[in-house]
Amino acid sequence: MSKIIRSSVRVAHRSKRTWWSRETWTRRTTCLAFFLTLLCLPGCSQTAETSSPLRDVDPSPSQASPDGQTFVLVGAGDIASCKDPEGARATAKLLEQIPGTIFAAGDLAYEKGTATEFQNCYGTTWGEFKARTKPTPGNHEYADPTASAYFQYWGAQAGPAGKGYYSFDLGSWHVVALNTNCGAKDLGGCGKGSPQEEWLRKDLTEHPDSCVLAYGHHALFSSGVFKSHAIHPELKELWRDLYAAHAALVLAGHEHSYERFALQDPDGHADPVNGIREIVVGTGGRSHDPLGFGTANSEVRNTDTYGVIKLTLTPGHYTWRFIPEEGKTFTDSGTGVCPGHATPKS
Repeated sequence: MSKIIRSSVRVAHRSKRTWWSRETWTRRTTCLAFFLTLLCLPGCSQTAETSSPLRDVDPSPSQASPDGQTFVLVGAGDIASCKDPEGARATAKLLEQIPGTIFAAGDLAYEKGTATEFQNCYGTTWGEFKARTKPTPGNHEYADPTASAYFQYWGAQAGPAGKGYYSFDLGSWHVVALNTNCGAKDLGGCGKGSPQEEWLRKDLTEHPDSCVLAYGHHALFSSGVFKSHAIHPELKELWRDLYAAHAALVLAGHEHSYERFALQDPDGHADPVNGIREIVVGTGGRSHDPLGFGTANSEVRNTDTYGVIKLTLTPGHYTWRFIPEEGKTFTDSGTGVCPGHATPKS
């Protein structure tokens, strides 16, 4: 019996030593990890920045308004440069604070819209909001004649492959995403009877009671210095279709600046009743372009501020507000109505 007791005591003693040695090891390991963390703090910022692009949770996802009738469309064009991504980072910070649908109006990844540039430059800035973005291609995406990297990056979000035009609804608003690269290999032009023009006319006919806005990369009107770059008369037939459908707004980029026009018809004549308001918002972050003397109906211009335009869409009405990057003060805002549409009773 005494032998059994002595044996049990020895076993208990060994078990106790083993438990304390594990506890000591755990404490020492915890202390060591804490010490290494303190050592890493001054020199690990680069690692933290590298890992941040992996975040795929949008901090401000698209949300429906409480009344179910108010929708936000926000965005810009001419966005991410791999050589200098700071502008795109600045405008991406704005998007973090603005729930709603994002439009990306072309020239999204510089310089040539390659898969690597989309992944490393657009993807690490505006790409954080990819799930709620409605893109259109710019001329830099067509550095490859088929814009293959663009269509691969976006998939079905970019519309039919090789076409790049499509439409969607935001409440009572019908929104048209245009491919304004009229000379693109697979597009077939933008003139009357072209595949895109015929599609647009049919699409608008199917939405006779909707307020309409459209966006694409190139502008029909601009005060840009080099007119061959700034003004694109090949878009006039698309504008004619939009004008006939009483469209309210057309948004564009290409010129790396901000410019808002008064209501006008496709020929550039002021039309305060049925005209379309064009806003050029090539302010996504790539660079700044100068503007020349203001062309007819140009109301507001800015050439030194990155930012996004936020549209608030309600039945029969819209408001716009240009939101500048942090540290800048330029802004522009106003309200408008859908031409040719009766104002809903309150």
